[in-house]
Amino acid sequence: MRLIAAAIATTFVLAAAALSLGGPGNGRVGRTSTARAAVVPELPPPNAPTVERLAALRAIVRADPGRVDGWTLLAAAELQRLRETGDASSYDRAQRAVQRALALRPGDQGALTERAALDLSRHDFVAGLRDATAAHRIDPTVVAPYGPLIDANVELGRYAQAERLAQEAADRRPDLAVMARVSYLRELRGDRVGALSALRAALSAGGEVPESTAFVSTLIAGLQLQTGHIAAARLAAREALHIFPGYPAAENALARSQAAEGNIGAAIARMRALVDQLPLPEHVTLLGELELAAGRRAAARDDLALVDVERRLQRRAGVITDTEAAIFAADHGSAPAAIAAARRAWAAAPSVRSADALGWALTRGGNPRAGLWWARRALARGWRDPLATSHAGLAAAAAGQERAARRWLTEAARGGAALGPWQAARVRHALSALDGAQR
Repeated sequence: MRLIAAAIATTFVLAAAALSLGGPGNGRVGRTSTARAAVVPELPPPNAPTVERLAALRAIVRADPGRVDGWTLLAAAELQRLRETGDASSYDRAQRAVQRALALRPGDQGALTERAALDLSRHDFVAGLRDATAAHRIDPTVVAPYGPLIDANVELGRYAQAERLAQEAADRRPDLAVMARVSYLRELRGDRVGALSALRAALSAGGEVPESTAFVSTLIAGLQLQTGHIAAARLAAREALHIFPGYPAAENALARSQAAEGNIGAAIARMRALVDQLPLPEHVTLLGELELAAGRRAAARDDLALVDVERRLQRRAGVITDTEAAIFAADHGSAPAAIAAARRAWAAAPSVRSADALGWALTRGGNPRAGLWWARRALARGWRDPLATSHAGLAAAAAGQERAARRWLTEAARGGAALGPWQAARVRHALSALDGAQR
């Protein structure tokens, strides 16, 4: 869905799913209507501002409603707008555009690729895999379907297949989109050095739209926070904001950097401004936890109550939120609700993230031995996200396995900057309790 410990890691696919690998259909789609080309506006350049691209593409499909690539590119632009603004109405507009393209030309490779990206942005990974696979089979030499195909396999826990596809894509064209995915796969194996190297290669390759480049800079900030390099994280987040002013994920990363430096007041002010503009659950959760860390319990309670409201809005837009909802409920809500959501998440997408969510939900529900089993499963491949290792350490401590608890909690504490002050304090308290038990 890394995007900064919980915030970016859980939503990496929303941004990554539509990072372009050559555009819809790699230019192999065209018009089917008989409208005269002279009266149809020209396609906007890929690097045009999203608002301008949307206006131009809407004009194109009005003038030539049978133009397949017009509808496909319009769907892509709507998803780009979604990433930039968080406007959930973009889901429906993208859906209508891609459906129109497929109605005009069933089985069109570009339209199937774009529908796969839409599926993934809604966390419907099974549908995303189906559409991306169908698009890839039409012509395996076209690179565009590789992005959603890799992402779907990752989110469904099919890591060997995802790595094979990523290698194929990198052999064909190691651009920003491919290298960002290579980075994530390396991170899932615990190779943060290799992940950071791949992200730097992605930046060197550059992207067609500023948001994609800002996204990669934000991922760099997240990895730097995980390794305790706070100044480097702050610099990467500011670079992302320079590339794309107001970029929400970068604002989130910068707030985490400020909090890690001890400036919780500035972090709260930054997140308050962001939440007032874009109250997505990951931003509201960070704001609430910063307020908890600052002792502002009443404000935190009011803000955290907003998370469930926002998730309901996401579900109405067709977004599946079970993994994220499970972790939030385990931390701030009902353990039974967390367990139910986590079981749904695992059944739908058996990945390291859903294993972590189920383990944490079970631990918080009073069954740390079962929680520890799932935590071990989440970490078995080498994934070392600080939030996941904190969950494993807390489960081990509750299950009476002190050696494992100390190892994982110590590892999580080293990534405390990525956790945020409230989560990091919980880790420190657990370590202190273990020290006290030894004396």
